[in-house]
Amino acid sequence: MRPLISRAELRALVRPTNVTEHNVRNVLIDGIGVGIVTGVGVFLPVFLARLGASSLLVGLITSLPALTGALFALPIGRFLERQRNIVAWYSGMRFWVLASYAVFGLLPFVLPLAVVPWAIIVIWALVTIPSTFVNVAFTIVMGEVAGPQRRYALMSMRWSSLGLATAVTVAVIGALLDLIPFPLNYQVVFIGSMAGGLLSFLFSRAITLPERTFVATQRRQESLFVALRQAPPAFMRYALSAFVFRSGVAMVIPLIPLYYVREAGLNDAWIGLISTVGNGVLLVAYAVWSAGAPRLGNHGVLLLSSLGMTLYPFGVALTETPWLLAILAGLATFCVAGNDLVNFDLVLSAIPPERQATYIGLFQTLQNLALFVMPLVATVLADVVGIVPMLVMAGGLRLLGVALFAWLKVGKPARA
Repeated sequence: MRPLISRAELRALVRPTNVTEHNVRNVLIDGIGVGIVTGVGVFLPVFLARLGASSLLVGLITSLPALTGALFALPIGRFLERQRNIVAWYSGMRFWVLASYAVFGLLPFVLPLAVVPWAIIVIWALVTIPSTFVNVAFTIVMGEVAGPQRRYALMSMRWSSLGLATAVTVAVIGALLDLIPFPLNYQVVFIGSMAGGLLSFLFSRAITLPERTFVATQRRQESLFVALRQAPPAFMRYALSAFVFRSGVAMVIPLIPLYYVREAGLNDAWIGLISTVGNGVLLVAYAVWSAGAPRLGNHGVLLLSSLGMTLYPFGVALTETPWLLAILAGLATFCVAGNDLVNFDLVLSAIPPERQATYIGLFQTLQNLALFVMPLVATVLADVVGIVPMLVMAGGLRLLGVALFAWLKVGKPARA
C-alpha cells in the first residue's frame, strides 16, 4: 500500500519550491480548517435535539442547503463558468459558511432557548447560497490543482488531513461538552470553531491558478431537462444512478443523530467517540482506496464502496450498543472514503473541460434534489412508523442504487 504521504511530498509541504507545491500545501491546510469546523458541525443536530427541536427541524439542517443547491447549482455553475478567478469565490463563500457556526453559539446570549432552534434554521437558510457556490467551485478548484493524473493522490491527502482534524476536534468536544453546563457548552465550541474558519479562509485564498479563459457565446440558458438531454452519456449514466443511491444516503443523515439520542440514549461523550472513530478511519481509508484504485478501476471502487455504505443503515437498525455503533461508523466511513474519491474522478472525467462548471452544477442539482426531499421524507415518516423501519428503507434504496451502478456499468472504460 502506498504511504499516506511520501518523503518527497512531506518535504514539499514543509518547503514548497513552486506554485504546484504551494497550492498542495494550501489545499491541505484549508482542509484542516474545514475539518475543525466539520467536527463542530457534527454536534449541531445534537444541539437542536437537546433543545427539544422537532424531527422536521433536525431534517431541515440537511434539506435547506440541498433545496438551495437544487434550485441554484446549475445557474451558479453557469455564472462561475464565466469567472476568470474562481478561487476568490471559493475562499470568500467558504468563510461565510464556516463563520455561521460562531453565530449559532452567540444566539442563546440574546434569544430565549425555545426560539434558538428556529433562529438557527433561518440563519442556516441564509448561508445556503454561499454554500452552493462552495460546492460547485470546490470540484473545479481541486481539479485544476491536481490535474487528471493526481486527483486520487491529492484528494486522498486532503480528505485524510480533514478527517484527522475532524476526529481530533470531535474527541475534544465530546469530552468538553460533559464538563460545562448546557447550553454554554455548545456555545463555547460553536464560537471556538471560528479559528478553523479563519484558517481555511487564509490558506484557500492563497491558492494560485491560471486565469481562466472565457469565450462569450450566445448559448441559450437551457433548462434542467434540456441540459440533461444534451449531457454526455457517461455523465448521464452516473448522474441518474447516483441520484438513486444518494437518495438512500440522504435519508440516513437526520436519522442517525435522532437514533443516537432517542433510541440508543447515548450521551455526548459516546456520540463524540463514535464520530471520532469514523473520522479516524479516514487516516488510512483514503490511502487504501487510492492504492487500490489502479487495480480495481473506478467501477470496482464505486461498487465496493457503495455496497459497504449500503450495509451501514441495516447494521445500525440492529443494535443500540455504543461500541458496535462505533465499529459500524468506522466501517461505513472507510467505504465513504472510496466513494468520495471515485465520485470526484467520475464527475470530472465524464464532462468536457470547457463546460466543467455547468455540468458540475447540473450534477449537484440532481444530488441536491435527493438531499432536500429524502431527509424530510425520512423524518416525517420516522414519527409515524419509527426510526428503525426508515433506516431499513434507506438501506433498500441504497441497494437499488448499487444495482444501477452495476447494470449501467458506471465507471467502466468505454470500448474502442
